[in-house]
Amino acid sequence: MSAPAPAASVPTPPPNPNRLGPRDLLSLGAHGMRTRPMRAMLSALGIAIGVAAMVAVLAIPASADQALQDKLAAMGTNLLRAEAGQTFSGNSAKLPDSAVPMVRRIAPVEGAVEVGKVSAKVYRNDRLEKSENAGVSVFAARPDLLPVLGGTVRTGTFLNPANQKFPAVVLGSEAATRLGIDRIDPARPPQVLIGSVWFSVVGILNPMPLAPEVERSVLIGWDTAKKVFGFDGHPSTVYLRAKEAQVGAVRSVLAATINPAAPNEVTVDRPSDALAAQQLTKNTYGALFLGLGGVALLVGGVGVANTMVISVLERRREIGLRRALGATRGQVRGQFLAESVLLSGLGGLAGVVLGVGATAGYALSQGWPAVLPPVALAGGVAVSAAVGAIAGAYPAMRAARLPPTQALA
Repeated sequence: MSAPAPAASVPTPPPNPNRLGPRDLLSLGAHGMRTRPMRAMLSALGIAIGVAAMVAVLAIPASADQALQDKLAAMGTNLLRAEAGQTFSGNSAKLPDSAVPMVRRIAPVEGAVEVGKVSAKVYRNDRLEKSENAGVSVFAARPDLLPVLGGTVRTGTFLNPANQKFPAVVLGSEAATRLGIDRIDPARPPQVLIGSVWFSVVGILNPMPLAPEVERSVLIGWDTAKKVFGFDGHPSTVYLRAKEAQVGAVRSVLAATINPAAPNEVTVDRPSDALAAQQLTKNTYGALFLGLGGVALLVGGVGVANTMVISVLERRREIGLRRALGATRGQVRGQFLAESVLLSGLGGLAGVVLGVGATAGYALSQGWPAVLPPVALAGGVAVSAAVGAIAGAYPAMRAARLPPTQALA
């Protein structure tokens, strides 16, 4: 019995010489860029600048927002501030001296403290003219001010039962800068002149964004303010911490609790809202810069289109030779379109790197965390590639329409 005949093998179809794969198109596009590297680099530079601007404009506000959220999380958003407003006649009102005890009776309140405005001017020394004061305010304060505000002492110490009855003063961070005092020697503490009385500086505070008025002031003891400057004991501002879930409820009854007879003379606000509004104002400018980045990207796209048009004119013989050897219009069109997309894509990638570097550098200089939104990074490259495709569409079609005989003439 004879063996069965082997099955006939199916012949493999020959490769289609007229077909170009994606790798071939990229290779041809890269070849066009390599032949004129300086022109390609200058064309990609416009795209890179536009993408870098857009990435930075999106990432820097995101970093600022994250820094604000971290700051508010550390300091708390449950701080309320009540200040003396104005009477119906337009005169300055006063908070009752019983304001803090009354506020502490509100159940959700976790802590309350007061400061009082003192009518006195601060001088660095006694050789300055009376008109050349430091421009800072003087407040009478209690030793428990910092726990409520969430503040800390940068150097020295804060007011305490031992020093608040003596001519001792604590400087807010901005007040210390204006007075030119940045450190304290316990053996020989610096002195400032308040009114006509010398006070020894015992402490300097760290910045407190939720209480900017304290940053710009000098703080003296409550009893010292009464004895030396005739302070009447009426607080000008009351600070309080409430349970986070009850801040709105406490805020609604705070004015009537502090001054039941005239609640309209009490102004209540939430300092964290002011910080958030300030950040929103800054972000508004981000939209303007985002538009400017888009304009730069558009200009870069025009530069790429101009480069590709010139490239088509300079490479007419190459186009004619390829057409004569059998290249189709689609292949010629794909070659120049791939070159345009590759040129813009590389510019976009460089722009993303520049934008990331600019964001990281600026965030580091401001002490912020560097936040890089993924949409900005991926979108930068995608938008640049899309700009390249649009910019290269006309030059690619123009190259594809060139008749071989005309191109080789």
